[in-house]
Amino acid sequence: MSVLSHTVALTSIFEEEYRELRPRAPIPPLDIRFRRFTSLNTTIRLREGQLHVRLSDILEHAPESVHRAIAHILLAKLYKKPIAPSYADRYRRHVSSEAVSRQAEHVRQTRGRKRILTAKGTYYDLDEVFETLNTRFFHGLMGRPTLTWSAHHAKRMLGHYDAAHNTIVVSRVFDRPDTPRCAVEYLLYHEMLHLKHPVRVKAGRRCVHSRDFQAEERLFPELEAALAYLKRL
Repeated sequence: MSVLSHTVALTSIFEEEYRELRPRAPIPPLDIRFRRFTSLNTTIRLREGQLHVRLSDILEHAPESVHRAIAHILLAKLYKKPIAPSYADRYRRHVSSEAVSRQAEHVRQTRGRKRILTAKGTYYDLDEVFETLNTRFFHGLMGRPTLTWSAHHAKRMLGHYDAAHNTIVVSRVFDRPDTPRCAVEYLLYHEMLHLKHPVRVKAGRRCVHSRDFQAEERLFPELEAALAYLKRL
């Protein structure tokens, strides 16, 4: 089926779901397009009386039932209506499936860009901290990913592991003289555990912090002190 055919079919689905959610309101014109996003993005906006829908091209060949779930979820969010659990579950199961997850990961690797700055900060060298933790907790067997301080002093995302680019990013807010070393070590240790315990999908649900992950995280000797410091930020 061509992109045009997909769009025509999707327009019909969106119109049907619109009628279900807003039976008395006239259906506005729809502009639905697939885009080469770097992730499973889906957006909907109402501008000048027209609904603009943008979907990741990863979803282009999804089953009709998934397209219907997407239409319902986007319209329900836009008009502040309850999202039917069956639709939410259908969409979640699809995007969490092994095939779609693998495709999304490939897209992130090939299309996405990762801004890499430096592992050596003013006060802390992430490469040195990594090697210390690697020896201390992982017998020196963990391969070193790319390590970098963030571009900004972010407080919402203190650290994260990007599997697509095999990169650990730590917020630059910690690269200062009054930051206890245990806080930097804990953040890096937490992200290193993501390398050891990758995200898994069970019954359609992503398991980010498995029991094994959590058990190993509790082995960090200065866990309480590190968490207490993070709460004060």
